[in-house]
Amino acid sequence: MARIAIVTISDRASRGEYEDLGGPAIERWLRRVLAEPCEFVRRIVPDGLESVRDVLIELCDQAGADLILTTGGTGPSPRDLTPEAMRQVITKELPGFGELMRQASLQHVRTAILSRQTAGVRGRSLIINLPGKPASIDVCLSAVFPAVPYCLELIGAGSIAVHPSMLEQRD
Repeated sequence: MARIAIVTISDRASRGEYEDLGGPAIERWLRRVLAEPCEFVRRIVPDGLESVRDVLIELCDQAGADLILTTGGTGPSPRDLTPEAMRQVITKELPGFGELMRQASLQHVRTAILSRQTAGVRGRSLIINLPGKPASIDVCLSAVFPAVPYCLELIGAGSIAVHPSMLEQRD
């Protein structure tokens, strides 16, 4: 059974001042497209370089997450440091994920060019940075997820099975 970690990155949500909407949106989306059960691991951490870096290392190295999906911290504000933290953790960046997410998002919102999502690999873990808004999460996951099962296979991670309609988009 694959282990999927969902990390919400938000100062306010980590303090309990704001309801985490991104993490539950990711889990709902995954439950719609996954054809087999998986184990979900959830975390909420504040914005910032160290907090994000440390949770990513823990999820990759100790928790053995096959796939880590982050939400939040990808904008241009001073505390949005998710991509920088991820770059300190990964051994290979996969910039095509971010390129495709921005391209798909631009069809819905003109400010998508401000988003700095990306993806990368650490050991046998694939990490994908997603935006914080549930509607944007849906757009971004729909765009890139057809490549995820194959990427997990290539890096030796646990396999995930998705409904055939999702794989029809993969070429």
